[in-house]
Amino acid sequence: MFKPALISAALLLAACNSGGPTYISAGDAPQARLDVSATGTADAAPDRATVSAGVVQQGKTAREAMFGNATLMTAVFDELEAAGIPKSGITTSQLSLKPQYDYRDRNKPTIKGYEARNTVTVKSDDIEQVGPMLDALVRAGVNNINQVQFSVKDPKNALDKAREDAIKEAREKAENMAKAAGVKLGPLLSMTENSGGFNPPPIYARSGFAASESANTPISAGDQTMSVSVNLSYGIEE
Repeated sequence: MFKPALISAALLLAACNSGGPTYISAGDAPQARLDVSATGTADAAPDRATVSAGVVQQGKTAREAMFGNATLMTAVFDELEAAGIPKSGITTSQLSLKPQYDYRDRNKPTIKGYEARNTVTVKSDDIEQVGPMLDALVRAGVNNINQVQFSVKDPKNALDKAREDAIKEAREKAENMAKAAGVKLGPLLSMTENSGGFNPPPIYARSGFAASESANTPISAGDQTMSVSVNLSYGIEE
């Protein structure tokens, strides 16, 4: 008959030793949650092209290679100016001068000449003129075109549309899951997103090709697909 009193006393002593009484309630239990995710997409037409191109020039001496490279690059810059490309849209992305070795005698390789590289990155907002611009650059002396990349200058509208579709799909998914589980969907507890764009693959061009005199190089920008992924967490009501 004294056991309940002894147990109560032991619990009280333990509470005192811990610095105060401990209360446990149903409200301390973690709230049931329902987590869902979805991805929305929207297409946008690219309105900017970025071209990486330049000149590779070889010479017996370093001076010869650099002088030949500089002469050709001057013509390249003149062509870009004639095409209406502002200087702010042209960036020198690589400038190098390297010796070329003769390895026939592996124990004592010798310098047989030099190679100078000068590459510029050009941005143009006139997609229709990219093909003619490439042909003009080749005529001016460009013998190395690395790639052409298309992008969307302001993707906000496309991302907004993709985000709206993603949230709507996630909400519908949560409602269907709650219904199937026989529970009531509660309030939205949290929401996060990841956004980005699936860029179309860049167009690569081989070095040392000759531009056609009868037709412009055909260029097609296609569409760029923008995507937004969202993660939503809902409470579950009893």
